[in-house]
Amino acid sequence: MEDRNLKYDTRNSRMDLNRVYFWTDTIKNWRHLFIKDDLKQVIIDCLNNLIIRKKILVYAFVIMPNHIHLIWEMLELNGKEMPHASFNKFTSHQFLKLLMEENSKELNQYQESDLERKHRFWQRDPLAIHLDGKTKAEQKLEYIHLNSLQEKWSLVIKHEDYRWSSAKFYETGEDEFGILTDYRDRF
Repeated sequence: MEDRNLKYDTRNSRMDLNRVYFWTDTIKNWRHLFIKDDLKQVIIDCLNNLIIRKKILVYAFVIMPNHIHLIWEMLELNGKEMPHASFNKFTSHQFLKLLMEENSKELNQYQESDLERKHRFWQRDPLAIHLDGKTKAEQKLEYIHLNSLQEKWSLVIKHEDYRWSSAKFYETGEDEFGILTDYRDRF
């Protein structure tokens, strides 16, 4: 369900501590990097690490073939940077490591020719929308959980069957990855 009735201020994609955001991060040029489960697991592992270290809370997620959606909250800085910046750096390093180990020709698709880095996996400027109430949070939660059912993806028949999503948690209470906090505890 798209946001037809609610308006968001998307001019500022910066995130502040102790506020809940709907966040979308996309793979460079919309490439389908997340076809293999080991690369999806990198996302889960990084989120888990930040949760254990009390840097973030994750209320909902979905990992799609070329992007991710999260409803999450930054709790405190990770050193000198925001946790979402640490997330992008760590996952990028892990993607690079895994693709190099596989001797993957796919790695060439992520090459960069700038001084800052040799490879870029995430597109610049992820989308961050502040969720300031239960209605907005529930609307985005529904959007996240229905993502795997979209005709262009058709990843599963029932949204709760998609492993790489929080849908099952909200249907059954089962959190396979141990990373979720129920959004109703926050709103």
